[in-house]
Amino acid sequence: MSGEWMVAFGCALGCGVLTAWGVGGGTLLLLVMTLVLGIEQQTAQGINLLFFLPSAAMALWMHHRQGFVHVPTLKTAIPWGVVGAVAGAWLATGIDTELLRRPFGIYLLVAGVMMLVRK
Repeated sequence: MSGEWMVAFGCALGCGVLTAWGVGGGTLLLLVMTLVLGIEQQTAQGINLLFFLPSAAMALWMHHRQGFVHVPTLKTAIPWGVVGAVAGAWLATGIDTELLRRPFGIYLLVAGVMMLVRK
């Protein structure tokens, strides 16, 4: 038991450091939780969302303070984002974990190829 929290802490610390360097921390956190720590996909996605929401709120506030937020677009996007998030969460609770992993894996592969092609 004592070593388990150290592995989890080390993984979270590593993801945090890589995120600070500009690597997608949320994606890394999902991969670490599912592949290294053996956490179920839905649980890992929920934990990832809990990590993301405060960071996103702070980033939005800072960008707004600097004048980088187009408020009319934000007012349009927020309701649709909430609807999409609720619908996605509802769908994810009823889908088998293996069915969630495949599209996510494909998404990661496509995103990686796109990053390589663009550079």
